[in-house]
Amino acid sequence: MLIWASLLQAVERAGNAALVSVVRVFGSTPREAGARMVVTADEITGTIGGGNLEWEATQLARARLAAAADAGGPFHQMQILGPDLGQCCGGRIEIVTEVYRQADRARIAAMVEREAAGKFMLTGRIVAPDFIEHFGERRGRLYLFGAGHVGRAVIAALAPLTETSLVAAALPLDITWVDSRADCFEGMTLPSRVTAVVHDDPVTIAAAAEPDSFVLIMTHSHALDYDLTAAALRRPGLAYVGLIGSATKRARFLHRLREERIDPARIDALVCPVGLTAIRSKHPAAIAAGIAAQLLIRTEEMRATGSVDGSIIQFQQKVRDRAG
Repeated sequence: MLIWASLLQAVERAGNAALVSVVRVFGSTPREAGARMVVTADEITGTIGGGNLEWEATQLARARLAAAADAGGPFHQMQILGPDLGQCCGGRIEIVTEVYRQADRARIAAMVEREAAGKFMLTGRIVAPDFIEHFGERRGRLYLFGAGHVGRAVIAALAPLTETSLVAAALPLDITWVDSRADCFEGMTLPSRVTAVVHDDPVTIAAAAEPDSFVLIMTHSHALDYDLTAAALRRPGLAYVGLIGSATKRARFLHRLREERIDPARIDALVCPVGLTAIRSKHPAAIAAGIAAQLLIRTEEMRATGSVDGSIIQFQQKVRDRAG
């Protein structure tokens, strides 16, 4: 759930709630700028890093919630993690605590609407006039072809990584799970970010995948696997094309792909076998764990180059710390 939606839900349930935000960090800290939690008298959603830092911030938030009024607006505090809190990180962290009550419901609801519509930016809301906050979310897509044992294990492994809970999802991907067999998804309860699609010709879906999408291929048929792989590699701009299989399967597929004169650079980008090859277990859950780790690595590489942005709250530290 996104930040303003979580805050609105908390205010409606508890009557008031505090939004605790990490706005700036210096040195080694438990969480990055942008980490948030929503605190009520009896519940916490999200985390700013745990330990004594979070405990102290929670106590402060609850004390301000218990006050008759929140005089002074947002409360700023700078914590030096070693001397102040006995934490070994050694860095400094600036936290802002804001109290919202029932009277603020319309203002929060307006933010919920903007957040639901996509990414947006606010300047000067807290900290300083030129301090920028980015809200909302931009998600990518993963096409998973195959609903066999490994496919099901992959969905189970990825589901918690694709969920949004105040901070950016570790894998900001919505999953389209495709199989040609009509009974594959019967009786399943799908995670919220997963859409199951039964299609007689899955290759047409691979051939139409959006730029920057991820494609994972693990169907019941090697012939279908090949057709899906060829279609995905012909599709420009995909972030990742992964194919389950052995070194022998890879060699055979590469030979055929070259014969079809597919761009050599695209062929070289094919990931096969998928997952972390240092994991030798062939248990579906172990394979899925390796695939999840590989997708996390690829997503972080893309974030580092700016080609993907999965952040929900991204603070731009334009205000120079005088002591730093």
